[in-house]
Amino acid sequence: MDGTFLNSQGDYARQRFAEQYQQLKERDIKFVVASGNQYYQLKSFFPDIDAELAYVAENGAYIVDKQREIYCGSLPEAEVKRVIEVISRIEGVNFLVCGRKWAWMLASAGEAFFNEMRVYYHMLEKIDSYDQIDDTVFKFALSYVEDDVSALMARIAEEVGDIVTPVSSGHGSVDLIIPGNHKANGIRRIQQIYGVADNEVLAFGDGGNDLEMLRHAGFGFAMANGSPAAKAAARYAAPTNDEQGVLAVIDDMLLGYAPFNA
Repeated sequence: MDGTFLNSQGDYARQRFAEQYQQLKERDIKFVVASGNQYYQLKSFFPDIDAELAYVAENGAYIVDKQREIYCGSLPEAEVKRVIEVISRIEGVNFLVCGRKWAWMLASAGEAFFNEMRVYYHMLEKIDSYDQIDDTVFKFALSYVEDDVSALMARIAEEVGDIVTPVSSGHGSVDLIIPGNHKANGIRRIQQIYGVADNEVLAFGDGGNDLEMLRHAGFGFAMANGSPAAKAAARYAAPTNDEQGVLAVIDDMLLGYAPFNA
């Protein structure tokens, strides 16, 4: 969503998309929202059609179709504690523990961090101790003081890579996901429900958490504002998010323009 479907103001051309969505429905094309963000945040962008959409949320850890849970990842309690121990020792990192019901953060992390993360996690709970978490945990969302997270990701992979896989979404943000629980895996689950072949999938992405999905899709488009890794993973390029790049490519698809005319 961020940097892809949404513009720099955190919104999209709603009327243009509403007209496109009606055409997608008429052609029996399923629209799927795939993001690292929380399900409850994602659904807030589509109040009029939420009951019809599928969501691959939390980078693939939580999947919903037509308001029905399709899949929920789960980390054993001992592994959750181990990851918390490791990342709590890393200087310059604040983080959320993400679950089915809530995202959880220590109150001691401060109000500024709460307000920053509340944008992406509408169901966000402050706690005094991680022992208070009562949820199915499937992801950790890290905010780092530096934009370059390569060393951070390498350290985490070395210490708890048997439990979680670090993926970057840019600007100092790193998600720790259950290995294999990425967006492509979520898209496959939706494909199985609707009988959609891989070469019929059109996907858009801009960051490190989109790589598997961009490789998986028959029509994988990297945004012009995307990372070098995203551009290398995708077969095609879309205009920037501030140029309504996703909607521009959807128009091309609906009109049968290249590369959709092969």
